[in-house]
Amino acid sequence: MITRPFLLHALSPLHAGTGHTADIIDLPTARMKATGIPFVPGSSIKGVLRDARRVADPEKTEAVFGPSNDPSAHAGALVVGDARLLALPVRSFRGTFAWVTSPLLLVLAQRDLETNLSIPDFAGRGALVPPTSACVHNDRLYLEDLNLPAEEFPNLAQWTEILGPLASPGEDIFTKRFAVVDDDTMTFLWETATQVDVRIRLNERTRTVAPGALWLEESLPPETLLIGLLAGDRSRRNGIAMTPEDVLSFALPKEEVLQLGGKATTGRGRCRLIPVPRKEDAHG
Repeated sequence: MITRPFLLHALSPLHAGTGHTADIIDLPTARMKATGIPFVPGSSIKGVLRDARRVADPEKTEAVFGPSNDPSAHAGALVVGDARLLALPVRSFRGTFAWVTSPLLLVLAQRDLETNLSIPDFAGRGALVPPTSACVHNDRLYLEDLNLPAEEFPNLAQWTEILGPLASPGEDIFTKRFAVVDDDTMTFLWETATQVDVRIRLNERTRTVAPGALWLEESLPPETLLIGLLAGDRSRRNGIAMTPEDVLSFALPKEEVLQLGGKATTGRGRCRLIPVPRKEDAHG
């Protein structure tokens, strides 16, 4: 089995929900139990990829994603991991917004990327930015209502060189808006800087809100970046020979724009899915 990381880039608000809760927000976005990190379930991503491939080649789709009519016939050859938050867009006093991450999120991303990149080390609250940052004002980074001391950290170039071309192909608007904050600040941001919308359903006769039909819905805002892993094994379907490399290339051959999560008919969940090439893939 071989793995390939992928980025999920939200182009519109993305609601990967967990159902109703008794909290203030009726329909919160999914979060990991132990860490609270927002994520999109791998099962949702796998279902969308399956639908995208079914028309082109139904037989290979059954081999890669598993048989739809007889699940006991054979196992699918593809494993789709959850897409976990990598960088959250946060409103900034300068530069409009910043793509904000933290040492914890970078460590987890480094594990998925199987790279050895520089991880910032924080002592207290603060922010690190590239020398080209467009978001710093008088050595401070203002995010929402937060006021953080900001320092330049040239080693962030290791991350922006990988993520910049993927998050912002063509003109690079990512590098000058990338920022790393301490883990405690990042936890506060992913709990409070998401998008919360009031949704209603009108009574067709009175054109007023129907009883019990007003609710709060949480989404990851547009420009959110998440990272996940695809894992490929050999095909087990009779008559369909595919190597692990073939499986990964069939599942996500190149960047695609697909619809994920709920509320698709209201424009939610439009996302870029981007395979991240390994260094050996880039040279091979």
